[in-house]
Amino acid sequence: MAHQNTFSFRVRYSETDQMGVVYHGNYAQYLEMGRVEWLRAMGFSYKKMENEGIMLPVISLKMEFKKSATYDDLITVTTKLMKLPMVRIEFDYEIRNEAGDLLLTANTVLAFIDMKTGRPIKCPPQILQYLQDHGF
Repeated sequence: MAHQNTFSFRVRYSETDQMGVVYHGNYAQYLEMGRVEWLRAMGFSYKKMENEGIMLPVISLKMEFKKSATYDDLITVTTKLMKLPMVRIEFDYEIRNEAGDLLLTANTVLAFIDMKTGRPIKCPPQILQYLQDHGF
């Protein structure tokens, strides 16, 4: 069972390259935006986790480009959690344009890290509890 969130935004001119399409490196930022919005939709935030001494570095990033986005396109990022997080949290993504065309599929794996020790830790209990309370 997937737990997902979707949000949309318009491509800014500064995100495009000389060919008029979104520069490939910007998609990693779009995925980050997806994760931040996924957490926010549950009432959590990266900032609060960092203030509590937890960071979430990306340890794996895979992207498969299907079609280009261009300036002013309204694109939608869907972020899906496919399994209950433990020390790692893994997301699948789809990015689509306004016409519904699939632009990109992606996957990221992040690790919960204690900022004081630099060591991996388990997913914060409040996130696990939220997911379990919402049928995950």
